[in-house]
Amino acid sequence: MPRVLVDATAVPADRGGVGRYVDQLLPALAELGADLAVVCQVRDEPFYRELVPGARVVTAPEGVARRPARLAWEQAGLPRVARQVGAEVLHCPHYTMPLAARLPVVTTLHDATFFTHPEVHQRVKRVFFRAWTEVSLRRAARCVVPSRATLDELARVARGVHGQVEVAHHGVDAARFHVPSAEEVAAARQHLGLRAGRYVGFLGTIEPRKNVPALIEGWQRAVADLPDPPALVLAGGRGWDERVDDVLARVPDHLEVLRPGYLPLELLAGFLGGAEVLAYPSLAEGFGLPVLEAMACGAPVLTTRSLALPEVGGDAVAYTGYDAAAIGDRLGALLADPDERARLSAAAVARAAGFTWRACAEQHLNAYAAAAAPRRGRRGPDVG
Repeated sequence: MPRVLVDATAVPADRGGVGRYVDQLLPALAELGADLAVVCQVRDEPFYRELVPGARVVTAPEGVARRPARLAWEQAGLPRVARQVGAEVLHCPHYTMPLAARLPVVTTLHDATFFTHPEVHQRVKRVFFRAWTEVSLRRAARCVVPSRATLDELARVARGVHGQVEVAHHGVDAARFHVPSAEEVAAARQHLGLRAGRYVGFLGTIEPRKNVPALIEGWQRAVADLPDPPALVLAGGRGWDERVDDVLARVPDHLEVLRPGYLPLELLAGFLGGAEVLAYPSLAEGFGLPVLEAMACGAPVLTTRSLALPEVGGDAVAYTGYDAAAIGDRLGALLADPDERARLSAAAVARAAGFTWRACAEQHLNAYAAAAAPRRGRRGPDVG
């Protein structure tokens, strides 16, 4: 196997987004015997030394905690680190890459929605990630995407990309995301301070593409006249969807809505598995990890058919349209049908078991080997 340097400097302090991906991928690669080095921010050095004890862990300058400084360091400093650790492949896990690297680069492109659904992204992010996606598709030795849907969309907008792109579905951490015990559900409820006896859950950053305003209105339509209306719990980062506050202001006082922000990881199984329905009516997803994790926890999931979501959910989730009326109708039907929720719960657990980080790591190893092959071929075979 080639020695691979994984750039973990883009991992945020809250471990969200790219952090979840990198933190799950690295130990799965190590278990498969990958020859790894990791470069990270200073704050993360102890974490990665414990996570992958067999890897060489080095730190970037402290200034890379600021995004502009990190992007500048990536161009000049990251190739130097690759040389220092003797890397044969550099893995850049979040769209960008050094343009003057003297070794093969594998870049992860998490979704194509900056092209397919530009209206749901902030303009600066739309411009930035579109540009870097195009650069990586041209310059990287290999790219990795989390779904066939993302590959197909990239091929549609940037023709001729299938040959150098690997599909590696994300996995689910079965130790953390599992059908919860009654005690785990009770702990999550206590943390939330729920008054209602049951709740509809959502997990994700509250950004425009998650379609949270329509969810709020649809939930209200579904539960307003029930004698025991379930609460709505919007867990995750506050995000930048400015419509949410206005929609929440119109919710009747007898209905309960909670916005707890990020939940501790140890409470997620209890939160997801304790939901009457986990609703995720996203407008566009490159993969949809919250859907998979909710499935692993036995939650009946209501989502949309956007991009990769059917690839993840298959026939083990319920589907809805995107507007409040469609969400309300489908959510109301699920809340009124315990047998259907039980069927979805069992099917979800079975399907989620097929998504593993080990399988994801195997696809990454294929990408690393393919990236390294031309250079190894030029230098001739290794001899003992």
